[in-house]
Amino acid sequence: MSYEALRHFADSWGLVFMGLIFLTCVGWTFRPGAGNRHNQAAHMIFDEDKNDV
Repeated sequence: MSYEALRHFADSWGLVFMGLIFLTCVGWTFRPGAGNRHNQAAHMIFDEDKNDV
């Protein structure tokens, strides 16, 4: 495979692949039912019962 062919492949399909990965990560974050886990993570530092060392 020549450099030009590899570069063309990376410019076209690499961009599509990275776009799909980005959309998957965004979709995973805003999926239904994820709000409770995000809320728990946001308030985890304020829970004194679980943070006793």
